[in-house]
Amino acid sequence: MRTENIIMKTKIYNKIFTLLDSLEIIYHNEANPPDLGHTEPLDGLILTVLSQNTNDKNRDKAFLNLKNNFSTWQEVIDAGVDKLSEIIKTAGLANTKSKRIIHILNRIHNDFHEYSLKQFFGFKREFIVDYLRNLPGVGAKTVACVLLFDLKMKAFPVDTHVTRISKRFGIANENQSPEDISLIYEGIVPETRCLGGHVNIIVHGRKICHAQKPNCTECSLNTLCDFFNNNS
Repeated sequence: MRTENIIMKTKIYNKIFTLLDSLEIIYHNEANPPDLGHTEPLDGLILTVLSQNTNDKNRDKAFLNLKNNFSTWQEVIDAGVDKLSEIIKTAGLANTKSKRIIHILNRIHNDFHEYSLKQFFGFKREFIVDYLRNLPGVGAKTVACVLLFDLKMKAFPVDTHVTRISKRFGIANENQSPEDISLIYEGIVPETRCLGGHVNIIVHGRKICHAQKPNCTECSLNTLCDFFNNNS
């Protein structure tokens, strides 16, 4: 059994680096990583909460509306759920997200006496993960995004694109959750490759490896892909 586990881990290790290396040749986001972070990590946290169950365009529009209508987080608190819901409605689930955002802001202010998470730059990763996971509506992907993009710490966020490609490529099985897949990547991928590698996979998912009708014939990785080989 131990030998089988070692063989399986070696296969996954090789598949991950084959995937990352191949995508980097095409998209170059490791060599030129995009700046997806915020000077204030709290902004990144709220942006990621807005991103849940919607696309980037609607998320960004809602966040811009929020920033244009409120100059401080205290103003968001004072506005209340109904007003905030109207402002961020383009992100969907506005009432739920408004309640979560206000709860998060109140919690952070109560704990740190300010509307800021800049103090996290001096905290250990374990504390940050535990703290964020105990905020309402904050799951593994949201935590990983804040860690990677805003705090410049090692993490590998797993969204629908990363999940789909990982399963099609044989890195993860169909029963594994996004959180499970995130742990696989974080255990193997060097910190310096996490941001660019994550972005490369997402770009590939959007351009080629679609959820419905993936463009396998145009994919330069198709001969390495379990999904393509099993369906061709």
